[in-house]
Amino acid sequence: MPELSLLVLAVIFLAVLFDFSNGFNDTANSIATVVSTRVMSPMAAVLMAAALNFAGAFFSTSVAGTIGKGIVSPGAVTMLTIVSALIVATIWNVVLTLLGLPISASHALIGGIIGAALVAHGPSVLQIGGILKILLSLLISPLLGLGVGFFFMVLLYWIFHRTSPTRVNKHFRRLQIFSAAFMAFSHGSNDAQKSMGIITLALFSTGVISTFHVPVWVIAICALAMAVGTITGGWKVIRTMGARMMKLQPVHGFAAETAAAMVILLASAVGAPVSTTHVIATSIMGVGASRRLSAVRWGVASNIVLAWVFTLPLTALGAAAVYFILNLFFQGA
Repeated sequence: MPELSLLVLAVIFLAVLFDFSNGFNDTANSIATVVSTRVMSPMAAVLMAAALNFAGAFFSTSVAGTIGKGIVSPGAVTMLTIVSALIVATIWNVVLTLLGLPISASHALIGGIIGAALVAHGPSVLQIGGILKILLSLLISPLLGLGVGFFFMVLLYWIFHRTSPTRVNKHFRRLQIFSAAFMAFSHGSNDAQKSMGIITLALFSTGVISTFHVPVWVIAICALAMAVGTITGGWKVIRTMGARMMKLQPVHGFAAETAAAMVILLASAVGAPVSTTHVIATSIMGVGASRRLSAVRWGVASNIVLAWVFTLPLTALGAAAVYFILNLFFQGA
């Protein structure tokens, strides 16, 4: 690891803390269904998810590049901008996790960067094309999760329509372990990269690295932080995702996890940061709607959607306020 300034070390610490909080909340994304269907015990599911989150972080660095270069101009970024964004995004993750609401860490981080950068440098530093690409991927991916979940479940109904539900679920109890593992790997492939992008942005903007590339040690510490956060687990979120939205059987969990993992892994491959929370939640909704619309508890789902809608603007405002306060403090110091 190269010699780093205290400010860069502070950014790395906060980025790792953000990654931990992300794993803490997003544990539910990969294991909520496998726990709620009683296919795996909570502890076994968490340990599996932690290991595969870690492995998934090494899948690609395309998303890290999008986060680091696609929101604001790397050359115009200051450490104070990054610190402000990370503080607000991490607080948002922790608070909503404690409230039992699955949220989008992607929205929180992107909103924080935009809000802090606007106050610090004005709109000229924003990469409008990159931001539109990110927002488009955040919008399309939940719709894909809904559609793929719905049609995948319809396909399974068609294949097994002559088989008794008891026998179907007996087989899918085993298969759901693989789908949960697939989901955990895909989660690590997308979400861990967001902190990688932030740390790489800090290293590049301070001249520690001369070209924008993600060092191996950055991948390793972000993967580890995500895994440790996953082990810690957000148990209230697991209950919301796995039980309160709809009553799940193993075949439903398999369909939702597989559909979501395919969407997320595709996004990671093309460098599109998505909300894994959005994708798995809408996949669950799609699976439920394939049975009947009333199978989904839309009141719970609407509360989750409201949390998502308010995440980006509120974190942008919060990061702008934090930057303003920190800037006044450092100017007066």
